[in-house]
Amino acid sequence: MKNNNTDETPKHEFLFDSVNYKILLIGIAVIALGFILMSGGGSHDPNVFNEDIFNFRRIRLAPTTVLIGFGITIYSIFKKSK
Repeated sequence: MKNNNTDETPKHEFLFDSVNYKILLIGIAVIALGFILMSGGGSHDPNVFNEDIFNFRRIRLAPTTVLIGFGITIYSIFKKSK
């Protein structure tokens, strides 16, 4: 008589290691920080133009931060598990 192992539950395996998930969360946080840096600079009166929309933070720093965040997330996906 064959012995069936019906008592064993299937083992759930994650796609990545915990290190990959930590790096991925860091990348997502950096992307969110970049979008937060982009916000603001609007005007309550549509007839008044606000020059704050063209400052260094919104034109250079925020998009660079978002791109670095995307780079971190791509690295976390391609990082090999041990």
